[in-house]
Amino acid sequence: MYKRQGPGGTPSSNAAPRRDAPVPALRPGGQVAIVAPASAAEGAAFAAADWLQARGYEARIMPAALTRSEAPFDYLAGDDAARLNDLHAAFADPAIGAVWCLQGGFGSWRIAGKLDVALLRAHPKPFIGYSDITALHLAIQKQAGFVTFHGPMLAQDILAGKAEPTASHVLAMIGGQIGQGAWIEAPPDTYPVALAPGTATGRLVGGNLALIAATIGSRHEIATRDAILFIEDVNEALPRIDRLLSQLRAAGKFDRIKGVLAGNFTRLGLPGGDAMGQSQLFPLLQEHFQARGIPVLAAWPSGHGDPNLTLPLGALVTLDTERRGLRLEQPVAV
Repeated sequence: MYKRQGPGGTPSSNAAPRRDAPVPALRPGGQVAIVAPASAAEGAAFAAADWLQARGYEARIMPAALTRSEAPFDYLAGDDAARLNDLHAAFADPAIGAVWCLQGGFGSWRIAGKLDVALLRAHPKPFIGYSDITALHLAIQKQAGFVTFHGPMLAQDILAGKAEPTASHVLAMIGGQIGQGAWIEAPPDTYPVALAPGTATGRLVGGNLALIAATIGSRHEIATRDAILFIEDVNEALPRIDRLLSQLRAAGKFDRIKGVLAGNFTRLGLPGGDAMGQSQLFPLLQEHFQARGIPVLAAWPSGHGDPNLTLPLGALVTLDTERRGLRLEQPVAV
């Protein structure tokens, strides 16, 4: 049976793990908290619980995942306090083995600065989501110091029927079946493009480009020194993507990066659809990155596309454009 979670939590701890530490793997039969830190998708919560249970996990539906705020904030799943309490309760409960986001949308940035960082440090566990959830990934990595997972969301991707290996890859990643030395490679029928060849090793950081840019100037702004930068987005026209990249460049975020992994950029609003739009994005990426002498791999199948491969943010990886993939240089879930 899946459960609805009531309010509650446990006291915080000041214990801090090493930076970018692996998280405890989700075990077979483990309990997964379904959370909605951003927009509402209340009609999908029970279907998501059924999907998890069909794969042998126990589902815990957190309260805000079943609600929607009142206008003018009806794009949010519950008010800020409710969504924040759900996250804290899910991390604090030792019975919960993973925290999985139901939906992206808008609103994660409203609670990122209110996270109980000490609580999260004391209870690291797999945290899965992307898009607007990027704000929480950045906050957790910078303040709490453990690996999080840029991966499919339950309503937005899993229930929407995203192609394999979308679902199997995320379950293998958070379950500890993809470990140190393993390759994350693009599946058949996807075609990453090496815009600048080479290999580079660094921490994998990033997520949704618009959210990364939105955090510049905050205490959660992305740290890119010696990192492999991953970016993706949706509903952003090429001129706006250029502006977002230019903002990051002006903020010095490209000065010391080791490599770039550009994921899905969809709904670009160009003739020919997303496939044509991706190729028109390439010259823009080359202008921003090629002169830096770093490897750049584009059209990578993670983010707002199909399939949506899971990436371990904060983990040490090697980007290899010839192999067209990433090698894990550390464990991410153990």
